[in-house]
Amino acid sequence: MKTIKQLLTIACICLAATGCKETFLELKPISNPTADNFKSTDDFELAVNAAYSSLYVIYHPEGAMSYVNEQMSDNAIVYNIAGIQADKWQFKDLTLSTTNTVVYQFWQDYYKAIFNANIVLNKIDGASLDATYKDGVKAQMMFLRALYYFDMVQTWGDVPIVTTPLTGEESYNVLRAPQSAVYDQIKTDLLFAIQKLPLASAVTITGRASKGAAQTLLGKVYLAMGDKASAATVLKEVVASNQYSLLPTYASLWGPTVKNTKESIFEIQYLGGSAAAPFSRYYQTYYPVTAGLGFIGTGMNQITDDLYNEYETGDPRRDLTISPGYTSGTTFTPQKFPIKWTHTGATIVNGVSLSNNNFMVMRYADVLLMLAEATGDVTYLNQVRTRANVPAFGTPTYPAAKYPTLDLAIEHERRVELAIEFQRFFDLKRTNRAVAVLSAKGKPITQAKQLLPIPQIVRLQNDAIVQNPGY
Repeated sequence: MKTIKQLLTIACICLAATGCKETFLELKPISNPTADNFKSTDDFELAVNAAYSSLYVIYHPEGAMSYVNEQMSDNAIVYNIAGIQADKWQFKDLTLSTTNTVVYQFWQDYYKAIFNANIVLNKIDGASLDATYKDGVKAQMMFLRALYYFDMVQTWGDVPIVTTPLTGEESYNVLRAPQSAVYDQIKTDLLFAIQKLPLASAVTITGRASKGAAQTLLGKVYLAMGDKASAATVLKEVVASNQYSLLPTYASLWGPTVKNTKESIFEIQYLGGSAAAPFSRYYQTYYPVTAGLGFIGTGMNQITDDLYNEYETGDPRRDLTISPGYTSGTTFTPQKFPIKWTHTGATIVNGVSLSNNNFMVMRYADVLLMLAEATGDVTYLNQVRTRANVPAFGTPTYPAAKYPTLDLAIEHERRVELAIEFQRFFDLKRTNRAVAVLSAKGKPITQAKQLLPIPQIVRLQNDAIVQNPGY
């Protein structure tokens, strides 16, 4: 029988090592250290980049955050996507079972990612290296661990907290910790990261975490915990740092060569054009299932009419986010799909589009909208609306009949500004609106069904791990 240790173990996919290059993705492995022989900065840089490579799994266009935040929400649906159809449709229909293979895969993905961070943290203190370097490495790994645990606690509620590599026997004693304990661990990690990470302008390897990224995540954590005062404090520090700003137009946020702008706070790096590189898969995965551009699209996260109609008349963000359909030959099919990550000139090899688009996990518009939520100050909301060239909240032309309160205005704004950026379901949960909003649209949502089930195989391996209510 497998142990939890086996579920947590991962063979590190080493994408890069050391050196002073523009981006960590361009760095070449110079060695293949095991956990037992981490000694030099070269060894640790290899392991650090393996930890960052976990982002490609977690934020994959078919990863956990895509399924939970988009498929379980009112933003997107899925058509004939590869894999076990029934298990994937269960997210859209909110009929998840304990034997769902995708849920189990996501559980594994997260603990593998956490293992990659933990193995570095476990070895770094004992290394004979510069103390400042060691603190920087620890801060990055704690940021990644906090990010993953934040996703997990929102997805499953109580989860086992693993902060060190475990033996098989030790793993049986690690049961689900209360959400409050998970949040405490997240806050501990992020407070250390904030102290030790550099400002964005001082990050020397593109794609690595910054102080602002840790602060932004902490602000989101505080909001999820209902602590608006603490959220406001830390998010105002992000604004006051002058490291970030809204780009002049919404259109300037998107494109295969648009990377790491002043609006980006934490961004996953991709290198298109080569099948050997970590190329971006969002374009092909979100394109409908047709050979319209020399490849077969996957049909993930196809846009609902409900999201399409959420945009106000004249809001330019709709046509920069959603295509109304596609043309194959001379036939137009009205199937809406996301286009933020379009790369029509991408190299295509064996029917695969090797796209170049990065993915922003956190950006400055999100900070401003969270500040509006935390403070009740409409000026933060209106900065985002002004950039989009739509009427400011509180002005005569704002659609107040549809969004009469600031809370509803923020909910609407987050939905259209951050559409298909893996935010929607967590937003509705955080504001206690998931049941009301989704049930009104025909989703069989309940308070219990806002959490995924603990995979049955996990409980078979350790029957002391309890199941979530409702499953």
